[in-house]
Amino acid sequence: MSVQHGSILTSQTQAGPFAGLATRLFGGNLRRADWIAFALLAPTLIFFSIGVLYPLFETIRVSFLDWTGLSQPKPAGFSNYIKLFNDANFWNALRVTLTWTLACTGISVFIGWSVALISGLAPKQTAPFRVAIFAAYGISETASGLMWLGILQPDFGLLNGVLRIIGLEGWASPWLGEPSTAIWGVVAAYVWTQAGLPLLTCYAAIQAIPKSQIEAAHMDGATHFQILRYIMAPLSLPGVRIAIFINLLNSLKAFDMIHILTAGGPIRSTETVGYFMYQEFVVYFKQGYGAASTVVLLLAVIVCSIPLILDKASESK
Repeated sequence: MSVQHGSILTSQTQAGPFAGLATRLFGGNLRRADWIAFALLAPTLIFFSIGVLYPLFETIRVSFLDWTGLSQPKPAGFSNYIKLFNDANFWNALRVTLTWTLACTGISVFIGWSVALISGLAPKQTAPFRVAIFAAYGISETASGLMWLGILQPDFGLLNGVLRIIGLEGWASPWLGEPSTAIWGVVAAYVWTQAGLPLLTCYAAIQAIPKSQIEAAHMDGATHFQILRYIMAPLSLPGVRIAIFINLLNSLKAFDMIHILTAGGPIRSTETVGYFMYQEFVVYFKQGYGAASTVVLLLAVIVCSIPLILDKASESK
């Protein structure tokens, strides 16, 4: 009996921490501790359902309706999605979103990772730079957008003013007024606010490297560049992966910076899918059509999340 009892305990332990709770739940044998656990989780579950699940399912439902928000909603089937994928403006928004996401994520992670690697070799000397870069991450996008609007303003902006002072007046340009430069002006402003997070995650990963490895490399005659390349860079990759994932999702749902600097213009050159959704849903009162674009954006976020989920799942095994 003792052997059988022990094997039962072992099997329950291997089945997972929630196996016993699930058995008691469906078997109707809940203990007092189970009720306490449910009571503590209830507020979080209620707020999550109200703030996340209900809007999610409501958006999916509205995407199958022909509705302006004021008229009587009519069933539309998949017509909103068919119209969406036949809309040249939507495909332009997808192209802009791809450029925007890759540029913002790649540049911000590269800057944060580079500063983190240099800071790993000279932490005291680079402390002011780390503080300055991370401080920008703590500023709201609205405040940052207004600041960059003053920098990139064509007539009295700081950037064009500096170019005129140093004799490069020919380089002065209406940075946010031309389609060829507007997207990169907004990218520069957004990267300034987002480089702090990669710096934090990558520097934390570097700080977790055992000091003995770096000291041994110094004793073996390794140069600073070799330590960066063969020790710090490979061992800081977990922080890089986290930074890429978070910055990728932040870039996909970016709105404030685009709205303040360009409002999607000029000629839709900075209109991402998120801003396209806002225009259709709020400005043009196309509730069903805007909801359909929201669902497409949601699917894109889910697809981008799958690699990190799989990576974390493989690490937990």
